Amino acid sequence: MTTTEEPSRATDVPSRSPRFERPSWPPAGPRRVIADFGGTYAANGLIGLIFSATGPVAVILAAGSAGGLSPSQMASWIFGVFFLNGLLTALCSWLYRQPLAFFWTIPGTIIVGASLTHLAWAEVLGAFLVTGFLVLALGLTGRVRQVMSMLPMPIVMAMVAGVFLRFGTDLVAALKSDALVAVPMVVVFLLLGSRARWGRWMPPILGALLVGAVAVAATGRFRLDDAAHRWIAEPVWQAPHFTWAAITELVIPLAVTVIVVQNGQGSAVLKSAGHTPPMNVATVACGIWSVAASTVGAVSSCLTGPTNALLVASGVRSRQYTAAIVCGILAMVVGVFAPVFVQLMLATPAAFVATLGGLAMLKALQGSFVAAFGGRFTLGALVTFLVTVSSVQYLNIGAAFWGLLAGLLVSRLMEPEDFRPT
Repeated sequence: MTTTEEPSRATDVPSRSPRFERPSWPPAGPRRVIADFGGTYAANGLIGLIFSATGPVAVILAAGSAGGLSPSQMASWIFGVFFLNGLLTALCSWLYRQPLAFFWTIPGTIIVGASLTHLAWAEVLGAFLVTGFLVLALGLTGRVRQVMSMLPMPIVMAMVAGVFLRFGTDLVAALKSDALVAVPMVVVFLLLGSRARWGRWMPPILGALLVGAVAVAATGRFRLDDAAHRWIAEPVWQAPHFTWAAITELVIPLAVTVIVVQNGQGSAVLKSAGHTPPMNVATVACGIWSVAASTVGAVSSCLTGPTNALLVASGVRSRQYTAAIVCGILAMVVGVFAPVFVQLMLATPAAFVATLGGLAMLKALQGSFVAAFGGRFTLGALVTFLVTVSSVQYLNIGAAFWGLLAGLLVSRLMEPEDFRPT
């Protein structure tokens, strides 16, 4: 997935702390960050931000609309997930000198959308707050890293492959549904990727982005709503209301999607790229930021899988943290200008977003399949993949969690020898 080189200093976590991973000290100075920066990392950071600001934002808008939220409440939600998580992304990536992109739990947002049909918004905010404290408490035990290390990597990567698969299928569908936009993007991506010299001059995904923007403009597909919109986000502070109905329905599923599903994906993606994500610290950070996000009506924070996959899609491993810093800073800008930015992004055709995300995720999807089916736990990985792509839900918990659980059970029963140390 990435260029192989010696581990960066950010992965050399001192052993003095048995529970919480400490970053290398002192952190990278401005000269080091500038020296590690480059066009490839700027492009990856931009693509990661564009991905987060399109399809996932549409999920928030759909959930908010289903629950009857006002435009100001939805704008406040979007402000929270971008500005707060962008700050966390830039800070952690700089300190640990590796890409650590934090955004929000998309499966959790889908769960919230369903709950908003019968729960009041203040009740949901109370569940957000309780979820944040629960994730924080679990992170403070210092056991998250140990639990994550007990999960077989092929099974986790099969779950990741199942989640990422739709990006590939959406890419294929876009070629059929909107060829005028999708085909030029794919052609330019393949041309720039076929020659190393061309790719150094213009990263393939950046070339696809620029050509796609030209195609959208040339075909007159950019349709901006003429209605007036605020430029600057105005966070809405609303007191939470705690009810057992909301807490019982939402807290455990949200915590599971953060710690197991989303953080599991993020950890697996980063490990497969040669990084060592600080999972105990990341879980504590997710808890603290989830509490903060709940005060402005935003769903729980997590170490995201897809965006981190985009950030490590290319470039030298020890320099990829700069892509995450770019992504974090841009996310903060999006948070501040959330109303106008979201309107601009949603004005582009769906094929543009689908093609861009699919092309950017190709290497990540390939790496997920190789890691899942290249060695041990292959039957468990297959079951995990099948359950994950089925989109089945039970107890308000999405298919990725049940896929992981089913794969572990099948491997334990059918492949017990694979659990023995090699």
